[in-house]
Amino acid sequence: MANRGVHAAELAKLLNAIAQPIYVLDAAGRLVFLNKACRELLGSAAENLLGVRCSYCTVAGQSAEAVAAAMCPPPAAMAGLQTTGTVSFLAPDGELRRRSARFVALGDGAEGCCALMVMAGNEDLSDDAQVPPTGHCLLEEPGSEQLHRLIQEFRRQQSKRYQIDHLVGQSVAARRARRQVELAAGNRCSVLIVGPPGSGRRHTATAIHYAADADLLGTLVPLDCAVLPPDLVQSTVKVIASGGGLGETAAHSTLLLCEVDQLAEAAQSELGAMLSAKPFPARVISTATEPLMEMARRGRFRLELAAALSTLVIELPPLVERLEDLPLLAQSFLEQLNARGTKQLGGFTQETLDQLATHRWPGNLDELAQVVEEAYHRAVGPNITVADLPPRIHHAAASLKVRKSEESIVLDKFLAQVERELIRRATAAAKGNKAKAARLLGMSRARLYRRMIQLGLIDK
Repeated sequence: MANRGVHAAELAKLLNAIAQPIYVLDAAGRLVFLNKACRELLGSAAENLLGVRCSYCTVAGQSAEAVAAAMCPPPAAMAGLQTTGTVSFLAPDGELRRRSARFVALGDGAEGCCALMVMAGNEDLSDDAQVPPTGHCLLEEPGSEQLHRLIQEFRRQQSKRYQIDHLVGQSVAARRARRQVELAAGNRCSVLIVGPPGSGRRHTATAIHYAADADLLGTLVPLDCAVLPPDLVQSTVKVIASGGGLGETAAHSTLLLCEVDQLAEAAQSELGAMLSAKPFPARVISTATEPLMEMARRGRFRLELAAALSTLVIELPPLVERLEDLPLLAQSFLEQLNARGTKQLGGFTQETLDQLATHRWPGNLDELAQVVEEAYHRAVGPNITVADLPPRIHHAAASLKVRKSEESIVLDKFLAQVERELIRRATAAAKGNKAKAARLLGMSRARLYRRMIQLGLIDK
């Protein structure tokens, strides 16, 4: 035992003398050693890192968990499946510094290595070379590590104030929604969030509320208009309108009306009067499946209430309209699971992402999150494969193949239909004169006559 301690001290001394950052994780992914160069790179944050588990995810802020998560190597490295890659260090100034790294397995465990030594390079990698800025196009087939770095960059840029992971992506719809969220968070106007069920409407509403500085953050009062009795919704709004309930925090509080488009008509009338009579003490955010002003034009919603709630409208598209964001969204959901559990997965095989992209996603983001969670628990390797996907995804893919087969085009039949139509149009233009119709079609009268018989346009 004494010799083991002496050997460990000698090894630590040798590693501390090396100029490049080196750290060691045990089999559970906990940091058990950081050499001098690594501690200097991390600054004071290094003091609290020993014993903290590295999860393959991104944690907001600069806590010990956030610093450790940034340093987490790809999960495949713990299984000894790769020897090189990249790692990130969360510097004292809050910036992510990416460096190339070599992973050295220490010992052989039954389910992977007993410990992992990470030897990072001394030079920071260029952000431009590693991660496209938010708003630029993804590569056609991004790998799991690139998706991981994209999410790190997205959260560093966007999530310091807004927890809007469901809006990660480069699609036009995602970029537009992020700009609208930023605009809504910067003022106290009423906001209407429109989108299909499962698109993240309530998540967006809470992100806007909590974007305020901590010392200016008031109370969030959510009311589910589809579930609560209309009189309870009315009485709650009335108390807030009269200045009661929220006290001094009213000016910084938010009334969240979920599924407001399902509010009874009688309650709509009284609510509209309360919101329009005088300045409402709290900011009002509402969610609905379609724009309220359009519903009002069709006579399905009270116009005065629709106008009061629709100062700023944020539209969240269904997932099928932003499939280019699906790889990042799936990776984001996977890393949230990594953060909550001891199991760590790196990402998805390209074949898996391709199959997910063929699904219609009637449940939108909520359904994708559920599918990722089921696949996460089923997976036995470092990445989620097609075999790990729930049966319903396989069934949907199989039915899609059947439909495509049924809808296949028979070339000869299709060309015959086109030819019939052309002959009909030429004959109509020639007013029944077959010789003139043949000239319009660039063929002889005899050939036209034969084709009309063959196509069933005239009898023999």
